[in-house]
Amino acid sequence: MPEQAQKGDTVHVHYTGRLTNGEVFDSSDGGDPLEFEVGAGEVIKGFDEGVCGMSVGDKKQLEIEVEDAYGERIEQLAQTLAREDLNLDTEPEVGMSLVMQLPDGNQIPVAITEVTEDSVSLDANHPLAGQKLIFEVERVK
Repeated sequence: MPEQAQKGDTVHVHYTGRLTNGEVFDSSDGGDPLEFEVGAGEVIKGFDEGVCGMSVGDKKQLEIEVEDAYGERIEQLAQTLAREDLNLDTEPEVGMSLVMQLPDGNQIPVAITEVTEDSVSLDANHPLAGQKLIFEVERVK
């Protein structure tokens, strides 16, 4: 009987991640399988828990609610700044990623969501925050 994945095991899975509208946001199709240690917090909680109990060759659909994926969107993490308050080396464009330095010295990734003549809108939420995620998963090792 094949061994079932449990906490502490290193597993290899192929996956396709979709939003509830069917849009694919990530896939290992055509590439190497994702390798991670079950229960180590290397992947989102719902994915980690969903792989538990899977044997090599098993296929499964995981429906991961917002709180077990990237959490709810936090509107305070989205803000608009005056262009002169940003110290950019290049012309800002929607979709561009930046790293912002926080007052405590930590850095956070932010995405540019809107650019006008006078301002730039930034969002530090994960791009998939607030979304229910659906994964087709196959354990291959």
